[in-house]
Amino acid sequence: MDRLRRRQRPLFSGFTTAEIEKMERLLKESDQQLDKELFQKVARRFSSSAARAGKPVVKWTEVQSWFITRQQDCLSKVASSTDASNHDSPLPESNPFNKTKESSRIPEGETIPDLSELKFEARSSKDGAWYDVDMFLSHRILTSGDTEVRVRFVGFGAEEDEWVDVKNAVRERSIPLEHSECHRLKVGDLVCCFQERRDQAQYFDAHIVDIQRKTHDIRGCRCLFLVRYDHDNTEERVRLRRLCCRPT
Repeated sequence: MDRLRRRQRPLFSGFTTAEIEKMERLLKESDQQLDKELFQKVARRFSSSAARAGKPVVKWTEVQSWFITRQQDCLSKVASSTDASNHDSPLPESNPFNKTKESSRIPEGETIPDLSELKFEARSSKDGAWYDVDMFLSHRILTSGDTEVRVRFVGFGAEEDEWVDVKNAVRERSIPLEHSECHRLKVGDLVCCFQERRDQAQYFDAHIVDIQRKTHDIRGCRCLFLVRYDHDNTEERVRLRRLCCRPT
């Protein structure tokens, strides 16, 4: 399941106005397939242009992220009708994953938390990576007593829907860190890290093993974080922009 998860963060700020206009035209007019080869071609073209002299080179993953985000922003969210023969129960009104307020009496002076603003992510059983949840479709209770929910991931259709364990594979969405927040991270912290490989780019849980604190400059945080991925125990040094933290 090679897919890039959409994150709720601004578009890569390093693109110039002219570059953004070119990508907008390419998105609207091009009949080429939007694949890695195209992203690499666009990145090389931007990086070698005279207008980018003195600026950082453009990575193909940054171009890919821009196109994916723009495509998803242009798509209207249409809830697919559920199969009439589906015997799984829809989520009850009181279930927090329905993102609705529970209409029960509460003590005077207290308020009901507004769950409509909560956003969730779920871990795919196919690759172990975390993806943003678009909606919860139904739930079921297994003979073991565990509860599972059927989720639809942001940017993907019904063919990618999955049953996931509520206790171990669903949580409130991780939050991208700002440059000024690097001091919050400490050795041993659990983070959600954007892992870039030649054939995939996904978010996995990882623990911080070491931190090299560096002086920030005009580009922002320059610290280096050595992380160890939980799913395969590999280690990698990454910048802050690839890390997300758990909500507090």
